[in-house]
Amino acid sequence: MKYAIHPELAAALAAMPKGPNGALLDFSDIPALREQIRAASERFPAPDPDPRVKIETLSLRRADGSMLDVVMFHPGSADRPRPALVYFHAGGQVLGSAHDRMAWAYGATLALQLDIVLAVVDYRLAPETPAPGAAEDGYLAYTYLAEHAAENGITPDRIGLAGASGGGAPATATALMVRDRGDRRPRLLSLNYPMLDDRNETRSSHEIVDLGIYDRRENTYAWAAVLGERMGAPDVHPYSAPGRATDVAGLPDTFIAAAQFDVFRDENIDFAQRLIAAGVPVDLHVYAHACHAWDVFAPRSALAKTFEQTWHDYLRRHLHG
Repeated sequence: MKYAIHPELAAALAAMPKGPNGALLDFSDIPALREQIRAASERFPAPDPDPRVKIETLSLRRADGSMLDVVMFHPGSADRPRPALVYFHAGGQVLGSAHDRMAWAYGATLALQLDIVLAVVDYRLAPETPAPGAAEDGYLAYTYLAEHAAENGITPDRIGLAGASGGGAPATATALMVRDRGDRRPRLLSLNYPMLDDRNETRSSHEIVDLGIYDRRENTYAWAAVLGERMGAPDVHPYSAPGRATDVAGLPDTFIAAAQFDVFRDENIDFAQRLIAAGVPVDLHVYAHACHAWDVFAPRSALAKTFEQTWHDYLRRHLHG
């Protein structure tokens, strides 16, 4: 298939090194991929976070006694409580960390620009922890911050959930858990090109096969790590693959950003349509000529700037308004 990617994005993608399989990342060997990313991060140090943002780590005890880290970004002084966003990083649910130095620079900037407390969940990764382990981590982080808002400088009724790419799955599953268990409703659910459905049955999941960013092959490897033999089975629970949810009523106002040339495009649109049918207010944005994570790979592009303004405006209205 020919991909009519915006020229700015196409130039950025062409400049990125690809592996022997033609992809930016090879998900067929996850431990090796993690090591490659670690080595690359040592060669290319991340910028320092904005010094105006205080960064600290909360350690929360899980039911099994192990600890969950939540990295907190507090902008400016603690003179007043602020809205908060509980954030789930990208990485196909198999890569990434809230302790990543690049993520710290990004998190500090986002917290400062939006004047919010950003809480990045260091959720457990697959295959070491299969789903719904990551979502249970999200639920623990969200409910703790809702219950202990004052001591963390947070306005308790202004806490949102957000996830990008692979982080979209635990973010959405957390929202489902919060609804089902009767906890305080999140202010919003924000999903940027989210990974939601393990079945890979949509048209876009068959179209995006050789773009080299995150194609059908990589998505299949990632979901196999997340679900194991359950992948594609008829009885996968929505907490493990939230695109499986048949009852989405009662979820918070939702923002969804999708790209035209993304394996996730159609499952994102389908999820938005089901939310709308269930009475959930949805802001759905499908970016023409964009590819997966275009704002990350080409942050100075016109498409990235347009998206960032739209997304930030949405977050400000719903968290501060």
